[in-house]
Amino acid sequence: MAERDRLRDYRGKRDFDRTGEPRGRSASAGGAPRFVVQIHDASTMHFDFRLQVGDVLKSWSIPKGPSADPKDKRLAVPTEDHPLEYEQFEGVIPGGEYGGGTVIVWDHGTYEPLSHDRQGRPVDFAESLERGHATFRLSGAKLHGEYALTRFRGGRSGDGEEAWLLVKRSGDAARPHGAPDPRRARSAKSGRTLAQVASDAAGE
Repeated sequence: MAERDRLRDYRGKRDFDRTGEPRGRSASAGGAPRFVVQIHDASTMHFDFRLQVGDVLKSWSIPKGPSADPKDKRLAVPTEDHPLEYEQFEGVIPGGEYGGGTVIVWDHGTYEPLSHDRQGRPVDFAESLERGHATFRLSGAKLHGEYALTRFRGGRSGDGEEAWLLVKRSGDAARPHGAPDPRRARSAKSGRTLAQVASDAAGE
């Protein structure tokens, strides 16, 4: 599927004359695949987890955020594909717009696909996501180590709204904490909190 078609839902939900979100015009897919975790203070506070797959960021909304503890199974609800430039987006989406609210980049970096078939052969990462289970190693400013995304509802079977779980692999050393308090968390890009980003935008 062409990149412009994969971003059709993303662009159809937004008025780019009002929002500062990127249109997705000039992305480059070179180098190691990227990931980003954004905190989004919208109608409900949540974390957005995005993995570069080809020329887009595959995206999931994670209400409680990713955890470094393998005991934590975090619900991840798929959302529309986003442009690669969204990895750098931090600011305030105007009220009345889709997803209106403040966004900060809590973490970003690269990841290594780790998915294999039953014979131990590497599997295309996009294909592994399509099948409903993908493993990968994150190398971010805050998140490190192996994680897995597993679909447990919906998808190709069509049985209700699609839902996944994001879980830290137990083979890694666990950190004794989950995601941070989103209102106190600081951006890996600017060092600002949600309140500071909102205040700065109001003063422009």
